[in-house]
Amino acid sequence: QVQLVESGGGLVQAGGSLRLSCAASGRTFSSYVMGWFRQAPGKEREFVAAISRSGGSIYYTDSVKGRFTISRDNAKNTVSLQMNSLKPEDTAVYYCAAALVVTTRTDPSNYGYWGQGTQVTVSS
Repeated sequence: QVQLVESGGGLVQAGGSLRLSCAASGRTFSSYVMGWFRQAPGKEREFVAAISRSGGSIYYTDSVKGRFTISRDNAKNTVSLQMNSLKPEDTAVYYCAAALVVTTRTDPSNYGYWGQGTQVTVSS
């Protein structure tokens, strides 16, 4: 099992930056595919980014490509999401998620472990 704790959310003006971090417990962090999802009020949880076990493969949803960067440090059991050029439409609760086996990396049901979420608010 793995437990996930996010940090780094907050309020930022449009065009600004935030860095989200997710700390994982356990000694098998490198066994998990890691993902970031977000959920805005009244909307379904949506995929943002994912990173493979080694960090060698990275995937983004189209709306964040070129602005967000996902990374992981298996020695420190952390995964991060650097968010630049933030837009008001990026406002949401952001969740870190972990999966041992992923068939569809954009589908939240593939991820068995979730953090509690961190609020990101981008003002216009």
